[in-house]
Amino acid sequence: MQTKQMHHMEIPVVCRSCEARHGGVCSALTPAQLSELSKHSSRRKVEAGNEVIGQGESITSYSSILNGVVKLSKVMADGRQQIVGLQFAPDFMGRPFLGESRMSAEAAVDTEICVFPRRAIERLIHDAPDLGHLLHNQALKELDDARDWMLTLGRKTAQEKVASFLWLIANHSDPAEGDRSCFELPLSRADIADFLGLTIETVSRQMTKLRKDGIIQIENNRHITVPDLERLAEAAGIDQ
Repeated sequence: MQTKQMHHMEIPVVCRSCEARHGGVCSALTPAQLSELSKHSSRRKVEAGNEVIGQGESITSYSSILNGVVKLSKVMADGRQQIVGLQFAPDFMGRPFLGESRMSAEAAVDTEICVFPRRAIERLIHDAPDLGHLLHNQALKELDDARDWMLTLGRKTAQEKVASFLWLIANHSDPAEGDRSCFELPLSRADIADFLGLTIETVSRQMTKLRKDGIIQIENNRHITVPDLERLAEAAGIDQ
């Protein structure tokens, strides 16, 4: 117990109350490494709709999401844009050892991030094998998620696509109470349509159908309650 208290005291004060520390990149660091990184890190609030980094911009820092949702987008040469992913707390944003960002990252809702200088993180990757392992695992998970999303976009029906999106948000929201989950939609209907490859009208119709079937409840157009997560998974065509 005394050793545990000593380790806790060695952790920087600003980090002790940070929930992301237990599941994000900082969880792979020793108290000494965390203390050194905290000297160069800073918290930043990003209002909804503002960019964290733009596509093609030089990468000078990386971030951990403390709370909120970030949407990742790719922009084509003619200006067309596609949402290609979402990131949630405590995800790490950025690809180490890459010179410029290959996509844009924008706060979907008011978001708070912890920003680390690029050099500090890349130096730690060499010095802390557990950090490299954690980042490798996150990259593999994102690859698995991307493959699952290819299935969603390529094979699922419109209802399954919308239900899959709601399932994604429900599983990254506050812990569910039993089989029940409540959350605010982080994307507008237009963004959801873009993410799913559907029209806004189709998204609205499928949301209405899910509501009429009792799978979801909608309040104020953005607040969603899922009374039974198993029924939502079934509607999404997800095997549990």
